[in-house]
Amino acid sequence: MATNARYERAQQLCREFPDADTRTLAKRLAREFKCTIEQARSSLRRVRGQVGKAHRKHATVPKKAGKAGAKPKLPPSQSEEWKPLNLDPGKTLCLSDIHIPYHDSAAVEAAVTWARRRKPDTVLLNGDTLDFYTISRWIKDPRKRDFKAELEAGVEFLRWLRNKFSSSRIIFKVGNHEDRWNHWLWNSAPEICDLPHVQLDAILELDDIGIELIGDGRPVQAGSLPIFHGHELPKGMTNPVNMARGAFLRMLDTVLVGHGHRSSSHTEPSWMHTEVTTWSQGCLCNLYPEYARINKWNHGFAFIEHESSGEFDLQNLRISKQGKVRAS
Repeated sequence: MATNARYERAQQLCREFPDADTRTLAKRLAREFKCTIEQARSSLRRVRGQVGKAHRKHATVPKKAGKAGAKPKLPPSQSEEWKPLNLDPGKTLCLSDIHIPYHDSAAVEAAVTWARRRKPDTVLLNGDTLDFYTISRWIKDPRKRDFKAELEAGVEFLRWLRNKFSSSRIIFKVGNHEDRWNHWLWNSAPEICDLPHVQLDAILELDDIGIELIGDGRPVQAGSLPIFHGHELPKGMTNPVNMARGAFLRMLDTVLVGHGHRSSSHTEPSWMHTEVTTWSQGCLCNLYPEYARINKWNHGFAFIEHESSGEFDLQNLRISKQGKVRAS
């Protein structure tokens, strides 16, 4: 009688868990009927027709093709394509770390005025264009928590920039400060994080203004020069005095970065006597923020002329306190 009850329970388990391993179900069946695992396994094998060819046609709940005896398959990949955004040959103005609404108006005006005379084909906003202070995870002054005003200032700046460079391609690269928006959504409002109207390009009205968004830490390629904001580079090393040397040690390749708010360059020859040069560019934000009153930042920007051959010429420019643009 007990054997019949165990067999019926084995049938039930096989119907409920058709993909489960026989030994796993046997442990459960043995506990329920206080029998040995081998007795439970025998009942399950009879149900699944696993006791030989003669009994296979009498299986009541055959096991689906799966783990036992089946050839393993390579699972589909969920990885996404990641490659640089390649700019057309021409002139590119690179502005980094503006931190709206904590920008330095005189520095921004100086950079834009200098660049307009040179008619750039592309204007690259290379990360941290907005500060997103109010949704930062760091300690904040509650009197400054006006996110709507921050967004409005950011949109106003982008419209002003589009007016200044009406015929240029403008690219908005996401920096670590803009990443705060997605991080805030994922942590505070995951239910709506995939809605179109809460995406960064929507809240900044980029389509309406005519500005392209590039995220996912993708570099922008100007000829053979990769351009990163800087937070994407490998971690685990303190920043040396020379920000560009820090970029070299992380990348071991030619690169232009922002993020460090400091203009610098570093060059090392390879064993084949080819030069590898890295640059870090200055910022366009307030040089005395409340969280770092004492620092070694400077105002600056970069201007690149690049050819289809990959050759490029980079000017890493500083802006003095008097608003004068000069070579770094």
